[in-house]
Amino acid sequence: MIILIPAYEPDGQLPDLIRTLRDAEPFAPVVVVDDGSGPAYKDVFDAVRALGCHVIGYGRNRGKGFALRTGFGFVAENLPGHDVVCADSDGQHRANDILKVANTLQQNRSAPWGQATMALGSRNFTGEVPARSRFGNEATKALFTLATGERIPDTQTGLRGYPAAMLPWLLTVRGDRYEYELNLLLEARHAGYALQSVEIATVYLDHNSGSHFRPLADSVRIYAPMLKFLASSFAAFLVDTVVFLVLTVLVDSLLMAVLGARAVSSAVNFMVNRRLVFRHGGEKPAGSTGLRYFGLVTVLLAANVGLIWALEAGGIHPLPAKILAEIALLAISFTVQQRYLFAGKSAAAPVDRTSSAAPARTHISG
Repeated sequence: MIILIPAYEPDGQLPDLIRTLRDAEPFAPVVVVDDGSGPAYKDVFDAVRALGCHVIGYGRNRGKGFALRTGFGFVAENLPGHDVVCADSDGQHRANDILKVANTLQQNRSAPWGQATMALGSRNFTGEVPARSRFGNEATKALFTLATGERIPDTQTGLRGYPAAMLPWLLTVRGDRYEYELNLLLEARHAGYALQSVEIATVYLDHNSGSHFRPLADSVRIYAPMLKFLASSFAAFLVDTVVFLVLTVLVDSLLMAVLGARAVSSAVNFMVNRRLVFRHGGEKPAGSTGLRYFGLVTVLLAANVGLIWALEAGGIHPLPAKILAEIALLAISFTVQQRYLFAGKSAAAPVDRTSSAAPARTHISG
């Protein structure tokens, strides 16, 4: 087992964590990635190095995702064949919980599914939890369930265990900052991997003041897939409205105006989603994907009419009924497109470890 800890501007919590781990598991290799912390933090990394850790890093801050891939690349090249447990450097992960996740990986080794299962240290969010952390996890959990159909209790945990066989794939997933860890969860299913939750303690020191999470910038990165989909859907709505208004002037048929507007807006929406919104959209033939997409549009259009009718029959005014129907079907549309229409091919086969997705290291010591 390898313990991997990405660290940006760490304080004394990092050496304390290493000492506790050394007492509990003296022979487990620990790899610490200095994510461009700068000279002011040299003493902290020197203390970690003195405790027998491998310390690697680079000159400027690149983000947690970049740091994790750097660590995975180092392990794959220098310590191959070992499972990896990732933990944060700010004291939120206790040594016994880190070892609990490690033991889960060890137990899975003898199971047929073990080599393809990611272990997640899941917090129960009891006690004093900062409001932004509680809200952030609930929002991300809801979006994750929407996008994948899977429910996991903690989508933002940084305590995760990865079997050795997963390392080549981990190097290919995109994202240099906090979005990388969510992308791992979103893409795991399509890559042939399962998720397993392991309950751990919920720890927030000094209201999580040691976190380097930027609420606005990093939230945009994390929620980018859903935000892009919403923007694409809104653009299609504008196109639909404009074309509908034009056709009502040119043709003397409300039905033709509605169908014509929906055909044009759906074509625009399909092209945008295929090329810009969903990562794997361009990997599948446009013809066959297009037929399935317009089949989805037809089903959703019929469902839209039926849902509005049902809501109106229940006493809801037509306008709010239409808004509720559109919101409900938007969620379904995103899920179907994310999971089926534009999903990448499932493949857990090893990937070339020389992939350019693995960041280069500029200095290594240990």
